[in-house]
Amino acid sequence: MVKKFQFELLATDGAARHGLISTPRGDIRTPAFMPVGTAATVKAMMPESVRDTGADILLGNTYHLMLRPGAERIDRLGGLHRFMNWARPILTDSGGFQVMSLAGLRKLTEAGVTFKSHIDGSKHELTPERSMEIQRLLGSNIVMCFDECPALPASDEAVAESMRLSMRWAARSKEAFGDRPGHALFGIMQGGVTPELREESAAALRDIGFDGYAIGGLAVGEGQEAMFGVLDYACGFLPEDRPRYLMGVGKPDDIVGAVKRGVDMMDCVLPSRSGRTGQVFTRRGVVNIKNARHSEDPRPLDEQCRCPACRNYSRAYLHHVFRAQEMISGMLLTWHNLQYYQDLMAGMRDAIAEKQFAAWEAAFHQTRVEGDIEPI
Repeated sequence: MVKKFQFELLATDGAARHGLISTPRGDIRTPAFMPVGTAATVKAMMPESVRDTGADILLGNTYHLMLRPGAERIDRLGGLHRFMNWARPILTDSGGFQVMSLAGLRKLTEAGVTFKSHIDGSKHELTPERSMEIQRLLGSNIVMCFDECPALPASDEAVAESMRLSMRWAARSKEAFGDRPGHALFGIMQGGVTPELREESAAALRDIGFDGYAIGGLAVGEGQEAMFGVLDYACGFLPEDRPRYLMGVGKPDDIVGAVKRGVDMMDCVLPSRSGRTGQVFTRRGVVNIKNARHSEDPRPLDEQCRCPACRNYSRAYLHHVFRAQEMISGMLLTWHNLQYYQDLMAGMRDAIAEKQFAAWEAAFHQTRVEGDIEPI
């Protein structure tokens, strides 16, 4: 018998939640940060190394994988888990955001979206039904509904029209998903920054019924204050006994603020992308390793961090290999950033369990305000 997808709420502290998602591929501790493996790889990382940071789940991208190497090919080769050598849970997004932001010459209709590939210009169609089929072929454990994500700012009329289209697509996604024991389907709330539209969207999703619920349409240019303003009420529109996933977030203080407001899951390319560009996240804030102040510094990035970059290498070395454009630079800095993000999540899980989240959050912000260690 296939193990069910289940969510257990273990502790709360204010609106912050600590829980456990159970899947046939393993458990996911929440709050959870999902490293992004867009094209079946977390850039500059081996899957074993990603797991060593504490990651319980990865995110794969339907749009990119359908274009290259193709969902049917991945299915023939045994599914995405085997293809990328990641045995634990995988969440795949629906492809909707990438179609809107990357694809060329797209045409939106009630049926779905036709677009030209950003890779070679080939023509494709993505509908709720096709998105469900692709994600089934990939074999992901958590599947996202196909939705439209309008860029903000936009008029209330445009946001409302887009949201209602997404809700119709959510119903079609649910029907096309069918009965897949051990696999979960998440609905995606839309509605911009308008409370009434967010409430309408959440009600429509609850009526359809999903295994989890995502908060979409944020981190698309509205700013942190507006995003937090939405999260202050949006989480309350969603069922307490299902995971809540904030898509595409974000910076460390965004993540802490989201967890404070009741979010359980997040993803973002920021830790891996920043690692490749020399931007390093530490307890004391962001460090730019390319700066000359690090060129003769024998100290680690963060003496409390257990990643290889901090255990085995100096700031001077990391500065050197970045300046020399050596591949090891992106590897080490990405590992460090992913370790920092997973340590951040572990710290919040412990604080919520101990009902000390407010004190933990205050210490988090205070340490960041102090800034990096003094130069030598």
